[in-house]
Amino acid sequence: MSRKNRTVAGLVTAALVVVMLTFALRPVDVDKGNPKQASVPDPYNEKAFKKTALVQDVTASDSLNKADVSKHLKTMLAETHGSSPRDISVYAKQLQQGHGHITMLMWIDFRNNDTRTFKSVLPKGSAKENRLLLSYLNSAKSALKRHQSYESPSFTVGKEKYYYMAQRGQDGHIGIIALINQKILTRVAEHQLKNLRLIPYPKEGKFRVESVHADTLGSLTVKTGHDNEKASHYYENEVVVRFPNGHPTNGQLQTIAADIHCKQPRKLGYAYIFRSERLNYNQLKAYFTNKWHPAYIEPHYMYLTNDTVSENTGAPLPPNDLLFSAYQWNLPAIETEQGWSLSKGSEDVIVAVVDTGVQASHPDLKGQLLAGYNAIASGGTPDDDVGHGTHVSGIIGALVNNSEGVAGISWYNKIMPVKALDNSGAGTTYSVAEGIIWAADHGAKVINLSLGNYADSQFLHDAIKYAYDRDIVLVSAAGNDNTERPGYPAAYEEVLAVAATNASREKATFSNYGDYIDVTAPGESIASTYMGSQYAALSGTSMASPHVAALAGLIRSLNPALTNQEVMELMCSNTIDLGTPGHDKYYGWGQVDIYKTLQAAAGDETPLQLWPQQVRQQMKQLQQRLEK
Repeated sequence: MSRKNRTVAGLVTAALVVVMLTFALRPVDVDKGNPKQASVPDPYNEKAFKKTALVQDVTASDSLNKADVSKHLKTMLAETHGSSPRDISVYAKQLQQGHGHITMLMWIDFRNNDTRTFKSVLPKGSAKENRLLLSYLNSAKSALKRHQSYESPSFTVGKEKYYYMAQRGQDGHIGIIALINQKILTRVAEHQLKNLRLIPYPKEGKFRVESVHADTLGSLTVKTGHDNEKASHYYENEVVVRFPNGHPTNGQLQTIAADIHCKQPRKLGYAYIFRSERLNYNQLKAYFTNKWHPAYIEPHYMYLTNDTVSENTGAPLPPNDLLFSAYQWNLPAIETEQGWSLSKGSEDVIVAVVDTGVQASHPDLKGQLLAGYNAIASGGTPDDDVGHGTHVSGIIGALVNNSEGVAGISWYNKIMPVKALDNSGAGTTYSVAEGIIWAADHGAKVINLSLGNYADSQFLHDAIKYAYDRDIVLVSAAGNDNTERPGYPAAYEEVLAVAATNASREKATFSNYGDYIDVTAPGESIASTYMGSQYAALSGTSMASPHVAALAGLIRSLNPALTNQEVMELMCSNTIDLGTPGHDKYYGWGQVDIYKTLQAAAGDETPLQLWPQQVRQQMKQLQQRLEK
């Protein structure tokens, strides 16, 4: 990766106590060689290879599912040991609420032959199937009486498959039997039939899409999985329109909604996506062409991914967070929802936010925060008295699908709040350096620095190097002064420098620029959590930086084997190229693309659905290294 080509002549090394002001939030108007010859199997062998992969995936999923169930049963036995019947019932209810595939739980106390059954709605099938169901249940009970664990073969009742699993407690007095629904295996098989293109995907009609030839745009019927190679799909009842004179008025949008029977259109940049309840694409095209004379009108194309397509919706459902659809333009702009099909993060990968602190009691950050550290007041908690750090943290990890507020980019990465800036939004080189070093020493894998100064401090640089040498990804805001002057810590070699873009994928007017810029991310009017358990829309490269830090967290969750340098290179080499082709001083390598980057992070262009094979290979490699 080509990194900093910066001009620092004339800059004076800062004193140790130089003030590290956060960049002010200013209001704004709204390595590639010759390709190698690939060895491509003929269609017959290709199909055989894909079927083998499908079987491997189903088998691995079955094994993982059974290991997971076994763990839950053992945990239940251990955690309810000596508990009252009421507490056992509460535990069972909670377990089944979070694990819908546990169709039945049966608790047996062998001291008094007391049997309790929770959520016991046994499946109904034919007389023969029901006899088999009860036969395996009796086998489970017999195994427990002999102080043995038990797992039945899979069997079918009605249209679905099940199996029994039984465990006995260590003291020998208590046993538990679970009936498990195996519908997940059917879902995996159906998923892979589509994802491996063994069947047409998506199937026309069922998913409300149509197909055109990718080269000629002529109508194309997809009959086999192989036909998808030539097909571009689009939603049959949607259309993308750019109007000739900018954006239509609210009155004009209301007229369109009434004419074509649609709800509020989605807007991205200059274009609008209209979804009609009654009209197909050809009808919509005729309507807009004749009445509105658009600058362009085109289908809303589908870019097929390794994710399922929700039936009768045409697209994955958006998060139910209250402010997502109306205000969070920034997440769709960087393919966040698509990216979630590959990685939603991991609690094992910690993202530190060195900033003004975070409001720990914010309802949209509940359970997302670690204890953190206060570098301003020794022994104090990292509470936010400015709002900046809370806003940055919400962009990274606000709770998703909790029907409240905003959605963060990461679902599961824990946030480590480090208060290094005081109630004026400023801090010393010492407090920022101390915060960075503390985060590095306490498990952070990514550090976000939405702060900066134009002085090149060797002291601060040493702290940056300290963290970088410990394999931490450091991400920093470029600054909001619309200047080419390098800002620090963003301009340091070890840091990923982030500039800001707006909803039209243009450089935000306030964003700093220069040869040191690596990537861009949305930074204009970004909705997020704010102090006082409220929400705010703020602009600044401070808002752009956490988009990239969150992406780094998702990457490290998906592929923990990657080094910090490899993570940075992936984010730079899988962008949406903006401006001059290649690297330029305004956009760096371009705007980050979460889905594209995570695809690359998975390695060897292997679909996520092939992860069982990947996991086995990684475990084998780890075992070999340990043996050596």
